[in-house]
Amino acid sequence: MKNLSRRTRIATGAAALAVVGAAAFGTVSANASAPAAGVARSVAHGATTTSTHLTIDAATRAARAALDAAEAENQRVTVAVVDRNGNTIVTLRGDGAGPQSYESAQRKAFTAVSWNAPTSELSGRLQQTPNLKDIPGTLFLGGGVPVTDRNAPIAGIGVAGAPSGTLDEKYARAGAAALDR
Repeated sequence: MKNLSRRTRIATGAAALAVVGAAAFGTVSANASAPAAGVARSVAHGATTTSTHLTIDAATRAARAALDAAEAENQRVTVAVVDRNGNTIVTLRGDGAGPQSYESAQRKAFTAVSWNAPTSELSGRLQQTPNLKDIPGTLFLGGGVPVTDRNAPIAGIGVAGAPSGTLDEKYARAGAAALDR
């Protein structure tokens, strides 16, 4: 048998490892896609819940109405609409809105839907419970309003960038009102 050069032995070894690795990866991939025996279970009737969410069209309509209300008064704001879980559905940053307004609008919307109350109302609760402000993702400044369906929160609208939280909330309410049409 002929002695192979070092280069040939390395190339042959690398090829062999590649074949073994590909075979092992294929086995793992095939097993990952196959359901494990006996794992799938049905849950008891009544053990799940259904939640209501805004459609992207409704969220966009609400955000646009809030932004239009602000622009009608020459205010440069950002509007965010989040779903019941606090996930952003849509954000519209108006022309000239400050860089801080993007995150502030999202956090106001998140806060409003989390507590099912306008953020202006919630800011008063900080006097009794100042640690509320430490909850990640919240912002207890005026400008966020909840959107409800059958008295349950389904979304939040947050506006940031106007000179006061009162104005921000006015525009957020205009967005929520657009959903009543």
